[in-house]
Amino acid sequence: MKVGIVGTGMVGSSAAYAMALLGVGNEVVLVDANEKLALAQAEDIAHATPFATTTVVRAGTYAELEGAAVVIIAAGVSQKPGEDRLALLERNVEVFRKVIDGIMAVAGDTILVIASNPVDIMTYAAQKLSGLPPTRVIGSGTILDTARFRNLLGRHLGIAARSVHADILGEHGDSEVAIWSSATAGSMPIIEFAEEIGKPLDAATRRRIAIEVRDAAYTIIAGKGSTYYGIGAGLARIVRAILADERAVLTVSQVTSEITGVKDVALSLPHIVGAGGVAAAIMPSLDAEEAEGLRNSAELIGGYCGKLSF
Repeated sequence: MKVGIVGTGMVGSSAAYAMALLGVGNEVVLVDANEKLALAQAEDIAHATPFATTTVVRAGTYAELEGAAVVIIAAGVSQKPGEDRLALLERNVEVFRKVIDGIMAVAGDTILVIASNPVDIMTYAAQKLSGLPPTRVIGSGTILDTARFRNLLGRHLGIAARSVHADILGEHGDSEVAIWSSATAGSMPIIEFAEEIGKPLDAATRRRIAIEVRDAAYTIIAGKGSTYYGIGAGLARIVRAILADERAVLTVSQVTSEITGVKDVALSLPHIVGAGGVAAAIMPSLDAEEAEGLRNSAELIGGYCGKLSF
């Protein structure tokens, strides 16, 4: 199956690289306003495929996205000095308007996967601009935050991160919510598991881990300027779930008609992801503090979404 990626900077190219090495899709087409960049990224990634898979990676135009089952959008503009967040969002909406027009003209039945930040608001914008059902517009959301959470918990417990089942929900940003009440390891509540192996997760430790997850991007950006490998792998994971109709449960963002009393907003919950996009959203059991945090996150995102003009 063909996968398109629009925007071939570090995030878009990292997603292409991850898909090429994992064999996600049989063809990946890179599109960018900077055609030389798209060609350079495609050639560089293609030279890695003989060591791993038979996935074809090439540069192309919007016309060559025809028939793409999934298109990742990783395009956008950077914030100008002194520019407020809403002004940046409005400029990114204009970028998305052009990008989505180009995609929909040739691939009207595709599934859009949104990677551009702020990803929840841009997921909302992409769904409104494309006219696609919300089930077919998926933001990367907190898939990366969840991976960071599980990684840090695995380190603390001394177990494989893949043996940890714990989620970050809400905004991909400062209002994200770490869900402890339903987190498990070894089929046990994670706090009980931690006690049993002598590595307790007391309140201070839980608070530290949640802060480290939330601030991980700042730490990485301070050291190397931007984050891209983790989200590149996360995007490849979403696309694989779609192409293989895995019906995998992933913490991705989707426009929902109502969440915690906030209407028409995009944020992350556990979603079942398969061939049709999002098959269902799952509302986990939350304690009172987590429920309040999710509501605050929804209100924050919804406030920005409501100010955008289409």
